Amino acid sequence: MKFIDLSHIIEEGVVTYKGLPAPVICDFWTREESKQWYEEGTSFQMGKIEMVSNTGTYLDTPFHRYEDGKDLSEILIEQTAQLDAILVSISYKEQLSIDKSYFEGLDLKGKALLVHTSWDENWKTDAYYSGNPFLTADAAEYLVAQGVKLVGIDSHNIDDVSGKSRPVHTILLKNEILIVEHLCNLGAIPANTPFKFSATPPKVKGMGTFPVRAYAVIE
Repeated sequence: MKFIDLSHIIEEGVVTYKGLPAPVICDFWTREESKQWYEEGTSFQMGKIEMVSNTGTYLDTPFHRYEDGKDLSEILIEQTAQLDAILVSISYKEQLSIDKSYFEGLDLKGKALLVHTSWDENWKTDAYYSGNPFLTADAAEYLVAQGVKLVGIDSHNIDDVSGKSRPVHTILLKNEILIVEHLCNLGAIPANTPFKFSATPPKVKGMGTFPVRAYAVIE
């Protein structure tokens, strides 16, 4: 099996969305402090992180959009792990608005759809935060009708963020179709090759979004 990591590194100071705080990563318990509790030559580090849930590569659940939607603690493992997946590549240099025509004719039922736009090449630059590729409302409606299980994208947002409307989040999450945003390295997945996709979050009650270690497996 070949594993392909599709997640950005979460590190001190990295900004996922302008206006949201970057994570603060530090020691809660240093190795030096721990030495007093253990035999000579033995030490441990205990870390601490402070961050908003929309940091790095993360999964959106219905609760992110809807107050009565399922949160992270209610998402089943089989909704996020070892999903049969399809990769669709549409370069952002050629097209930003991705409508349903790009997905017509694909066998999507019960699968994860990953949209490869190469926008992740702008990660950690000012260009990443505006003018990103996105799905349209008709694309979201089509994906619901096709029975897709999860939709991922390597863009700043799955929606057009130039206005206040977020139809793709609204449509997909209403139908309990999970969303993974800020993927990366999708170009490492060979074209027309069957693969599995996983992006499982921790079970956090009362939270709708959380970073994941997203990856593809090619057998």
